[in-house]
Amino acid sequence: MPVVYCGVRYNCSVLCYNGQILLIRPKLYLANDGNYRELRWFSAWKNPQQLEELQLPYTVAEAIKQTIAPFGDACLTFLDTSLGIETCEELFTPLSPHIALALRGVEIFINGSGSHHQLRKLHKRLELIRAATGRVGGVYLYANQQGCDGGRLYYDGCACIAVNGDVVAQGSQFSLRDVEVLTACVDLDTVASYRGAISSLREQASQQPPLPSVKVNAYLSGVDEKYTYFPSFPIEVKYHLPEEEIAFGPACWLWDYLRRSGATGFLLPLSGGADSSSVAAIVGCMCQLVVRAVLEGDDQVQSDALRIGQYDDDSLPDDPKEFASRIFQTVYMGSENSSENTKRRAECLANQIGASHINLKIDGVVSSLLSLFQLVTGKVPRFKVDGGTNAENLALQNIQARLRMVIAFFLASLMPWVRKKPGFLLVLGSANVDEALRGYLTKYDCSSADINPIGGISKTDLRKFLRWAAQNLGYTALAEIEAAPPTAELEPIRTDYEQLDEVDMGMTYDELSMYGRLRKIFMCGPVSMFQNLCHHWRGKLTPAEVANKVKHFFKYYSINRHKMTTLTPSYHAENYSPEDNRFDLRQFLYNTRWPWQFRRIDELVDSMEALSPLESGETAVKSIQERDTSVQATGLGVPAANAVSGSIGRGI
Repeated sequence: MPVVYCGVRYNCSVLCYNGQILLIRPKLYLANDGNYRELRWFSAWKNPQQLEELQLPYTVAEAIKQTIAPFGDACLTFLDTSLGIETCEELFTPLSPHIALALRGVEIFINGSGSHHQLRKLHKRLELIRAATGRVGGVYLYANQQGCDGGRLYYDGCACIAVNGDVVAQGSQFSLRDVEVLTACVDLDTVASYRGAISSLREQASQQPPLPSVKVNAYLSGVDEKYTYFPSFPIEVKYHLPEEEIAFGPACWLWDYLRRSGATGFLLPLSGGADSSSVAAIVGCMCQLVVRAVLEGDDQVQSDALRIGQYDDDSLPDDPKEFASRIFQTVYMGSENSSENTKRRAECLANQIGASHINLKIDGVVSSLLSLFQLVTGKVPRFKVDGGTNAENLALQNIQARLRMVIAFFLASLMPWVRKKPGFLLVLGSANVDEALRGYLTKYDCSSADINPIGGISKTDLRKFLRWAAQNLGYTALAEIEAAPPTAELEPIRTDYEQLDEVDMGMTYDELSMYGRLRKIFMCGPVSMFQNLCHHWRGKLTPAEVANKVKHFFKYYSINRHKMTTLTPSYHAENYSPEDNRFDLRQFLYNTRWPWQFRRIDELVDSMEALSPLESGETAVKSIQERDTSVQATGLGVPAANAVSGSIGRGI
């Protein structure tokens, strides 16, 4: 909770026992990168190992009949053990508090955390907890938030208890429950034995100064002659596949968002393509989770499901398809450029999920706008395949996409009214993280929505998810959808021409994922990305070909960066997301010619091509590494290079 001490607001853990505050422990290290801005609200406690007194506010003092509470960096000393505190980010810091606490004899560490879900992140979190107690021994109690934070993040729970490097209890990672309690039986004697067996730990511990502590006249370990207690054995940690994470994480986030927003369901423009079909499958998964929780007797889920589904009697939802028919509306907005295959796939998937589905044509609305344009300008734009310019071609595609967005919001407002029910529907978007990075979407088009459950997920992961969902969620139509080549279907289909996403973008989705990780995770600009990819694609592409690909990406990345300012709020799932509201705080106006960087790439290409063909790959990269090292040696303050697959390059 936030606590003000001497006029400064701190983020604190408050430890209570039998109605009394034992200790208020302010956070020592704040999270202030990625999705977190703790320094916006709080200051870190900069007096480690100091304990002071806080005069409690009058209302608190009156309520608990206590006027003063210990405040600072300390531990609790019980009659049989000692307990220390570590909060969220402090587990991830290089010098975590649990190390100093353990060396001063603290046996139990507690961590109240707010760690959001991200694909493949749980491995890191649990490995840190196991490593913490594996190095210094001890019992680690980790409790994590669970649910939507009211924004782009979903907290995935997965509380756990670890002892001496082993996990002995693990909670569920994705659950609709508001509260989950985890217990284990722990033998504290094993902590003393574990530490006593490590000579270096004993030597370091013997040099430590005493730690401030609050004495508590109570036992944590009970002795009851009626019962015999047995320690919990280590368990095998449960990790979900990334495909399962894509199914369950966004599904739980959507349910939390739906039940708290006051909406009565979702509306999805379902094109029959991979992205919108992924969103539909996630909503279907949500309906399955809700019905399962209802049948398991979760009172909160039952109450929410009855209210949102608008059930008239006391019957509870017991069929995911029937529940989906009440809260999920899909609409296929076809045009003369759409194929019968996508229409059929969309209808088949909607039927398998149980969604209420509409097929409609937008050609009449498009024709009306083109007639208006012709009346105003006297001009008739044409598609590129019919001899039109690039500007005409883009405008004709964009107007179709933007009209679909307008129609979607119109239907979301009125479909409950059509069914003689109150409420409104939330419009779901379906643009993936790679398309956002490249800017391969129309500003304010059908990817614009209220929320987007896949906006932080790569196309590569989505394709894997579709294959998994076809087998495990029962939506067999997804197999055919996944096998179809991605296409926007915004241009006319001809016998010798079919619009394809990867052709339009000038890059594959696998390449886009590579660019995204290098740009964000490895901090690469154009020059260092070129250097890394020369090594990564050595033997596949020449330096000149790599240079052209890097230039092509950065050209369109910079041209379309402004689209991030209006991007639909999306579920955060990838650490290379370009979302600029909280996570990727970069400018949205760049010099799209990148004059210095592209010129430097050309110089590097020339130097590589001057070498023999056998030398132009590995030797060129080696020479770049040596040059970077020599620059660092001159004391110019150039940071160490970013490494991908062993290559080196500076972020520009």
